[in-house]
Amino acid sequence: MKNSQYIYLSMIVLSVLLTCTNRTTTSDSKKITIGFSIATDTFILERWNKDINIFSSTAKELGAEVILQLSAGGTKEQIDQINYLLKQNINVLVVIAHDMEMIAGVIKQAHDAGIPVIAYDRMIMNVPIDAYISFDNEEVGRLFGKALTEKVPKGRYLIVNGSVRDNNSFLVHNGLMDILQPYVNRGAIQIVQDIWLQEWSYDEALEKIGKVFDSTTDIDAISCGNDQIASAAIQILSERRMAGKVAVVGQDADLISCQRVVEGTQLMTVYKPIAKLASRAAKLAIALASREAFPYDTLTDNKSGAMIASYIEKPIAVYKNTIDETIIKDGFHSKDDIYRNVPLVK
Repeated sequence: MKNSQYIYLSMIVLSVLLTCTNRTTTSDSKKITIGFSIATDTFILERWNKDINIFSSTAKELGAEVILQLSAGGTKEQIDQINYLLKQNINVLVVIAHDMEMIAGVIKQAHDAGIPVIAYDRMIMNVPIDAYISFDNEEVGRLFGKALTEKVPKGRYLIVNGSVRDNNSFLVHNGLMDILQPYVNRGAIQIVQDIWLQEWSYDEALEKIGKVFDSTTDIDAISCGNDQIASAAIQILSERRMAGKVAVVGQDADLISCQRVVEGTQLMTVYKPIAKLASRAAKLAIALASREAFPYDTLTDNKSGAMIASYIEKPIAVYKNTIDETIIKDGFHSKDDIYRNVPLVK
């Protein structure tokens, strides 16, 4: 990770500590401490900074304290961080998992100790947990497919999936193929390659997409697991003077991707209203810690033998002509920032 990223992470930690130090409940017996573990090395910092701040401020308003742990080295480090949190007398554990399966052991320890566990954004597999909160990831994939097939109903497609350690990657792929498969079956779409990444990594995506373009540039559309991967794809297209000529989609509504949508080099980004997700997750954490009912949206199978109470928010496809009424209207990014490189439309 670059030095600037470490500095940014330090700023996030400081912000959360300043936000969450004071507890506002009137009785010690009612104070709730939330342990929040995030594996930062594989995440888009822009996205997760928003989640952390909204979650923490909501928790504070409700009288809870958040102990944040940022594990910057992968699954082993995250396991160590969770073990640390379990020693801090936390009342509930919230986890954004680096690996959906490898942390099952430490999650079982928490669950067996009577500490409710929430999988935030990413499902944790093969172990009972108390709740899962995320966006509809299969719908994200369907939105990818609808955008691409409307723009390129016939052509050669490259699919670049996210991390194989993240169950969301497989859900997005399932949704994407729900849309693409009929086109493939009738020969309208040819999938050139279906790539899987080990991490949510710009560098890994750049390398693997680059190898595809070294062998062929006959590609009409690229489905990217997120906007970081889309940035790698557009970098390669730009080097070959193909940016804007190939339809590219991603998710997370990163600022640079929103800029590219209005500039015309990225077709669409999937916007996920993080404020709704993060604030709902904080309320859910407090309800579980207080042993209060919090009605779920659906039940999800995480291969643990138990169905997991799940809270699912709706993603939104954002195009050039809808960005003002979605991302800008919600205050996710400002109009000045998004249209920075196209001043005539301000």
